[in-house]
Order: sequence, then structure tokens, then C-alpha cells
Amino acid sequence: MKLKQVFLGAILSTLTLGASANSAFEEPKDAIEYRQAAFSMIRVQIGDMGDMLKGKVEFDAERFKHRANNAAALSKMPWEAFVAGSDKGDTAALPAIWSDNETFMKKAAAFQQYADELAVAAQSGDKKVIAKAFGPWAKGCKDCHKSFKD
Repeated sequence: MKLKQVFLGAILSTLTLGASANSAFEEPKDAIEYRQAAFSMIRVQIGDMGDMLKGKVEFDAERFKHRANNAAALSKMPWEAFVAGSDKGDTAALPAIWSDNETFMKKAAAFQQYADELAVAAQSGDKKVIAKAFGPWAKGCKDCHKSFKD
């Protein structure tokens, strides 16, 4: 049920974005909800892929490829929603995002690059090749959380 709410929220946020100019959010809470929805969808992708690589669920190369492609697309979404004023409210975003935005955006760019590389590796269907690309992407996620998420 919660997953349906996350996806619905992401769709509604995307529609709202389409109606506004260049990812402008009318209210800071809209930006917070948008980025939280994007991160929630990323979490689904990383969780399923991680479970396949750890052997918790059977490895399925096609499903992994699907998840990796989703992750690559989703990894580009949340960053536009770290707008002025969205540091207040129902958010776990730390003030360092705004005070050290250059570092934050470098980490975001690296995360996106790792996700793209994972999507390319997933095309091979080779679990060893995929695992080698998955590690940096997962690490990029954790590294950002250490500095920028409560």
C-alpha cells in the first residue's frame, strides 16, 4: 500500500512539474515530497538488486536490467528538488546540503554516473560484471547519507 502511495505521489509531483516552469515548485513542501518520492523509488530498485546479488532472492538478469535502468533514470530526479526553503519541514536533509552545496552536487553527479554505469553493466547479464558496478553505486548512496541526511 505504501509503495502505491509513493508511486502515486511521484506521478502527481511529476505532473505538477510538467505544468510549472523548469522544475519550479510552488511550495517547499512540494519539493520535499517530490525528492522523498524519488528516493523511495530508488530504494526499491537498490533493495531488489541488492537482494539478488546477495542471494536473498534468485538472480534474474532481466529483472536486474529493468531495476538498473529504473535506477539510472531515477538517479537524475531528486536533485532539482533541493530548492531554497525546502530545508525546513518534514525532511531529513541536513543543512550541509545548502551550506556545502558544491560537495553535495558532486556526490549527486557521481551517484548518477554510477547508476548509468550499473545500467550498462546490467545489459551484460553477467552477475560478476554487474556486482562490480553495483558496489560503487551503493557506496555512493551511503556516502551521501553520511554527510547530508539525518
